[in-house]
Amino acid sequence: MVETIITYQGHLHCEAVHGPSGSHLGTDAPLDNNGKGETFSPTDLVGAALGSCILTVMGLVARDHKFDMEGATARVEKAMASTGVRRIARLAVSIKIPVDPGDALRKRLENAAHSCPVHKSLHPDIEAPLSFEWGVAPQS
Repeated sequence: MVETIITYQGHLHCEAVHGPSGSHLGTDAPLDNNGKGETFSPTDLVGAALGSCILTVMGLVARDHKFDMEGATARVEKAMASTGVRRIARLAVSIKIPVDPGDALRKRLENAAHSCPVHKSLHPDIEAPLSFEWGVAPQS
């Protein structure tokens, strides 16, 4: 179990403290929900969690196969539902890996991405398509 303590700081800002490391993370409500958009919103963090989880599990597979994935990126585009309850409707993830490892390892890495714990934890109503580009140097 990992404990995180979140404190409401007023003005739609929160601060989360990660128990094991003591790392701090701030959130703000997004502009379209009466916030200032000064940092990640809570729903932005869901997208960030998905992208970083995908790269992490791919990194585990890559490490086990002695494949260097350094420089790989995940771009997450979050869309909120336009009707009904305010919720995340879509988290589209585009993954770019600088080097193509070949068919066999590419398949394992893509399977790992689809199996990341965050992706598996998303509600089925959230569209979460993944796309991959291999052998393409990511641009910032």
